[in-house]
Amino acid sequence: MLEFSHNGLFVAASLAISLMAAFSGLSMTRGASALAPAKRKLVVVLAALVLGGGIWSMHFVAMLGLRLPILFFYDPLYTLISALIAVLLVGSALLILHFLPRGWQSLTLAGLLVGVGIAVMHYVGMLGMELCAPVFSPGGVLIAAVAAVGLSVLAIHVSYGNRTRGNLVLGTVTLGLSVGAVHFIAMWGTGFVELPGAASAGPRLSNEVMAMGVTVAAFVICGLFLLTGVTFLEPEEAEAPEPDAPIISTPAPVAAPIAAPAAATVAAPAAAPAAAAQAEPAPRTLSMPYEREGRPQFIDAVAVAAVRAEGHYAILYSSQGKLFCPWSISEAEDRLTREGFIRAHRSYLVNPRLVTSFKRGKDSGLLYFEGVQSLSKVPVSRTRLAEVRAALSV
Repeated sequence: MLEFSHNGLFVAASLAISLMAAFSGLSMTRGASALAPAKRKLVVVLAALVLGGGIWSMHFVAMLGLRLPILFFYDPLYTLISALIAVLLVGSALLILHFLPRGWQSLTLAGLLVGVGIAVMHYVGMLGMELCAPVFSPGGVLIAAVAAVGLSVLAIHVSYGNRTRGNLVLGTVTLGLSVGAVHFIAMWGTGFVELPGAASAGPRLSNEVMAMGVTVAAFVICGLFLLTGVTFLEPEEAEAPEPDAPIISTPAPVAAPIAAPAAATVAAPAAAPAAAAQAEPAPRTLSMPYEREGRPQFIDAVAVAAVRAEGHYAILYSSQGKLFCPWSISEAEDRLTREGFIRAHRSYLVNPRLVTSFKRGKDSGLLYFEGVQSLSKVPVSRTRLAEVRAALSV
C-alpha cells in the first residue's frame, strides 16, 4: 500500500465549500412548495445543481489535497458520472420534499436518497483514479455509508421538520459536515496501490485541469452563498423585537375590526342612500394566498395584521397564526396599499385597523397587536414614523 496524507488547507477549503453549498441549496428552496408547479420544478433543479455540485466540489477539492508518492489522474467519464449521480439523487430528494406531503416517512426517504448520493458519488469518483487504484475495506465502506445516510436523514429532518431560520442553519451545519465526514471516513478505510504498467497509461484529467474545474464550481457556490446570505439575513434584522410565537387559531379578534365600520354606519340615521352606497365598498374583498399542509389557501386582507419580508416571499400575521405567503414584500405592498396597509419598516407592512397601541421612541416606534398572538410588536423605522403616526392619527 502507498502512504498518503492530506493538505490541511485543502481540507479546510473542502469543508467551507460543503457548508456554503448546503446553505445555498437549502435557502433556495424556502417557500418553494407555495409556488406553481412549473416554478417549483425550476427551483428544485437549481437547488439540486447547487447541492449536488457542492457535494462533488467538496470531494474533489479534498482530493486535490491528497498527497501520494506517485502521480495520479482521473478518468473524465467516471468524474462526470460521479457529479451527475450526486445531482440526480439530491434532486430526487428535493422532489419528494416539495411535491409530496411532508411527514416522517417522506423526510426520512429524502434523507436516505441524499445520503446514498453522497456515498455513491464518493466511491464512483474514487474509481476514476488512474495510475493508481483505490482499495476499499468493507468496514470503511460500511461506516461511511451508515454515516452518510444517518447524518443526511438528520439534516433533512432538522431543515424541513420546521422551516425556521434556526433550523435551516442547523441543517446546513449537519448536512455540510456530513459530506466532509463521509469523505474522510471513507478515505480512512481506503488504501492505494500503484497499477502495473502505469507509465504507459497516460494522463486523462490531471490535477491541474481538475483544479480549474473545481475552482469554477467553487466560485459559483461562493457567489450563490453570498446572494442567499443577503436575503437570509435581512429579515433577521426586522425580527429582533419579535418573539417566535406558535401558530394559534382564535378568530375572535378578526371580527372586531370588521364590525367597527358597520357600527359607525348604523349610528348615522340621517345618512342618505347614496352615502350608504358609498360605504358599501368598505368590506375588503382582496384575498391573500398562503400555504398550509402543502396546498395554497386564502385569507382576507382585513384579517391580516402585518406582513413581514422573508427573502423573496413573505410571512402573514393574523389570528390564525404565522402564514407563509408566496408574494414578495414589494408585491404585497403594491396590492395592499389600496387596502389601507402602510409600510412601517423596510421589512414590514401593517394593517392600521388592527393596531391596538403605539409606543413612541426617540426616533422610532413600536406597534402592538393585542388580538394577534403570533405577533407581539412591529418596529417602526425613523423614516416611516411620520407616515405611521398620520395613519393612526396620533
